Parts: sequence; structure tokens; C-alpha cells
Amino acid sequence: MPAVQLQSVKHDDFEAMLALRIEALRESLERLGRFDPEVARARLKSQFSPDWMKHLVMDGERVGYFTLVPRDQSLHLQHLYLRPAWQGRGVGGWVIEHIKARARAEGKPITLGALRGSRANAFYLRHGFQVDRELEVDIEYRWEPQA
Repeated sequence: MPAVQLQSVKHDDFEAMLALRIEALRESLERLGRFDPEVARARLKSQFSPDWMKHLVMDGERVGYFTLVPRDQSLHLQHLYLRPAWQGRGVGGWVIEHIKARARAEGKPITLGALRGSRANAFYLRHGFQVDRELEVDIEYRWEPQA
């Protein structure tokens, strides 16, 4: 796998990031009967924090992004989206290992939520996350750094 580069996010990146988010989630949301582009726009707008977001760049192409929100007691992975053509190619695993290294350095767990019925659930389980609780739409996960 070529090296993943992290690139800063700017406020004017919103529309491109929204398109990527919709591309990444559409299949899962349609399967669950929950796809709505306006809801996607509103959710991303309410969580759009460029200071905590990073573009994922491979060979000069933006292939995804993640949002890692620092909290007092944890790091919260709010978003991790990859273009479908880049899923299953090791980019997401690289991001998880990158975030785990930060969590170990800070001595904080990582929390996140994944859409129930999404392939992301198997991905997070493979990477050592444990189910914290199950909600109607999402499953919340937690990963603890080794003591």
C-alpha cells in the first residue's frame, strides 16, 4: 500500500467532503432504508470541525477523511469515510493504527459509533474495538490502550 498522507481540512472543503461521505455511506443507508441527502448534509454541517479533521490522500487523490475529537477522557472517532474504491485496501487500517498510537501516547480510550448493519462493524471488531452499547440505529464501540 502506498503511503497515506494527511492533509488539513479547510471550511471551503465542506461540499467535497459531503459528497465523499454520501458516496461512502449510500449503499449501507439505502439497504437500511435511511438514505436522505439532506439529513447527510445537516449531520455533517453540525459536526464540521476542520481543526479535528484530516483528509486522507493517496497518490495525490483525496480518498477519504476522518474526524478525531479530543474529549477530556477519550478520543472520539466521529467520522472515518473512504471512497468505495479505496475500501478494503488498508487505508482504514492505517488510520486506526495512527489513532491508536495517539491514544496510547495520551493514555486515552477511543470511542466511536457505526451504523447498525454497516460493514464498518466487522472492520472495527477486527481492529480490537469492543461493543460498548447498542442503540436503535448505531452500535457504539470502545478501544482501550494497553496499560
